[in-house]
Amino acid sequence: MGSIATNTLASSGVFSDIAVADINMAAVRKVVKEAKGAKLTTVELDAESPESIKKAIAGSTVVLNCVGPFYKYGPIILKTVIGAGINYVDVCDDFDATEALLAMDEKAKRAGVSALIGMGSSPGVANVLVRFCTDSLLDQVESVDIYHAHGGEKIEGAAVVKHRIHSMKMDIPVFLDGKFTAVKLFEESGRALEEETEFQNVGTYRVYAYPHPETITLPHYLKGVKRVTNLGLVLPPAYADLIKGMVRLGVTGEEPVEVQGQKVIPLEFAVAFILAQRKRLMKEAGITEPMGCLKIVVKGHKNGDKNTYIFSMSSRGQGMGEGTGIPAAIGAIIMATGKIKEKGVLPPEACVNPMDLLELAKTKVKTAGGKGFPIVIEHIDKDGKLQRMNLFG
Repeated sequence: MGSIATNTLASSGVFSDIAVADINMAAVRKVVKEAKGAKLTTVELDAESPESIKKAIAGSTVVLNCVGPFYKYGPIILKTVIGAGINYVDVCDDFDATEALLAMDEKAKRAGVSALIGMGSSPGVANVLVRFCTDSLLDQVESVDIYHAHGGEKIEGAAVVKHRIHSMKMDIPVFLDGKFTAVKLFEESGRALEEETEFQNVGTYRVYAYPHPETITLPHYLKGVKRVTNLGLVLPPAYADLIKGMVRLGVTGEEPVEVQGQKVIPLEFAVAFILAQRKRLMKEAGITEPMGCLKIVVKGHKNGDKNTYIFSMSSRGQGMGEGTGIPAAIGAIIMATGKIKEKGVLPPEACVNPMDLLELAKTKVKTAGGKGFPIVIEHIDKDGKLQRMNLFG
């Protein structure tokens, strides 16, 4: 994600200098070598050390944080950035980390800092498209259901797998019947939300509850909304089932156990085993390239009539790296160019103008197809008539 964001920022023409920071200097030098455009430099960074973070970000206009898992690194990085008085963007998709970051709102305001959190795909683009509905399409939003399916990336980091395991073990927040509640993935409350969903250009899959931040931030922004859910799946389904199985078996604890005289942390073994099986499972499923789709279904009223808007962002040849890294880069551009005036810690729907996002996606982002990320809108009117359009024509 960070690599894609770096490439997008470097080629945007917005920034003169970009510092790319990581604890793995060999990896960061490779990213800098491949990026084209702005002047890029490498910086060694230990994300667990406030002093290291402070040194790495010194002199920056904006900090873009792609270090995961966010439940571990998000709070320490944001706290340090606020202390340095620098504006901030991240791709945090852990709801518990989001709560910890939002708790720093007053500190950020006192420091005069704007912190845009969760500016990826989901959360991120999903939130902004829901705001697009409230700003331009509907008088009242009644429900928001966010779906995502992706897989096939060439590389999947351990942090991503740890995030998924973390997400499966916790109470999952959802907003149902106008109230905040929680479900558990492996219990009836979670299974009740599972459904078969068709994803444009990707396929039809059974999705399950995800503890993403949209379900805790959107209800505060959408007055009168009755339902907000987030359901997703990593592809292929057999890979998702493997991760679920490891969690069910309880092989994901962090207390070391002794194995033939060696101390082994179950979580680290589980992650290594899962990643070791990934290539085989993708081959068996016939997945040979990255693919993904984000789908947002927004229902509500306009002039008293029921209306439904379905937004789909799908791709073949691009996956979660692009789906998250490109919006993150756009968020950094929006922040650096002064389009976010609000101070404090803010989710995307609270501070990102949808037209700014869409314009930058069109003009500053190039993909294999030659355009920014294409967004298809389907509108179902009060009579059930469906019309379809591409937002970029």
